[in-house]
Amino acid sequence: MAMGEFDLIKHYFEQPQEQVDDSVFLSIGDDCALVSVPENSQLAITTDTMVEHTHFLPSISPEDLAYKVVATNLSDLASMGAQAKWVSLALTLPKVDKNWLARFSQSLLHTLKNHNVTLIGGDTTKGPLSITITAQGFVEKGRALCRHQAKVGDLIYVSGTLGDSAAGLQQILSGKRAVGFDEEFLQQRHLRPTPRMELGRALVGLAHAAIDLSDGLNSDLRHILKRSQCAAEIDLSDLPLSSSLLNHYDRTQAEQFALSGGEDYELCFTVPPENQPLLESRLKNLDVPCTCIGHIVSAFEQKKCGPFSIRFLRDGQPIDYSPNVGFDHFKE
Repeated sequence: MAMGEFDLIKHYFEQPQEQVDDSVFLSIGDDCALVSVPENSQLAITTDTMVEHTHFLPSISPEDLAYKVVATNLSDLASMGAQAKWVSLALTLPKVDKNWLARFSQSLLHTLKNHNVTLIGGDTTKGPLSITITAQGFVEKGRALCRHQAKVGDLIYVSGTLGDSAAGLQQILSGKRAVGFDEEFLQQRHLRPTPRMELGRALVGLAHAAIDLSDGLNSDLRHILKRSQCAAEIDLSDLPLSSSLLNHYDRTQAEQFALSGGEDYELCFTVPPENQPLLESRLKNLDVPCTCIGHIVSAFEQKKCGPFSIRFLRDGQPIDYSPNVGFDHFKE
């Protein structure tokens, strides 16, 4: 007998939770979920859709796909300094494939459990494969890390290493199998990015502004600059590039991946210089390397740069450098 929408939800996603979330009063099985937000906190909400052929390849495993749709949404919450709590799932399927659904749902619930996040509802429908996640969490009132709060003089930091995901995607598209450590590292950085949840929480009260790097540093940092009405100077010599990336690509290509490749899901954040010692102290307790790559400056007056642009340096000296534009859904 064919499995209907509600049977599908009940069988694959309405599973007993080993740990009861006291903040959830009502979840899967009703018209709406009911949750409780802590006093003196604000609700942080993000929604993201992944569509086959646009955001992921048909060859991706259901386990990797489930992991990635969760991780990318949690990364948005991390960039605001929010504590992730709940997600809802809208799943569009071309057909009911029980094996695919079992693997996808198990990976999704396992990933949520690892981050102490509860699946509280969603929807299923028939159509081209796409997955939409709405993730919610909370942050202390008035303390969210917003894009419009960068200040002139702030230091610009990024977490982890940049460009790995784009390199991994290039290898996957070329059909290159991961036969060594470097290939495995780069391809896994594309398939299984790490949402920097603990880092995001640690930045609350220290950083002014933050963003997660989904479309590439060159594109995403400019969102902060435009919202904050300022500009930036970035030293390319300070870009954190992994040994795996540099073992397979020359420095020029590695920098292009780092600036324009996208899907690293690392955090880029700005910190006032007076908070740098406390930041470095907090980072010692986290297993997340962070690198200072530049600083926020006043909006440029030169027409060549544009008012809210990035001026690139190398070893402290200005250079004429124009990286590729980052990913944009509606640009051909």
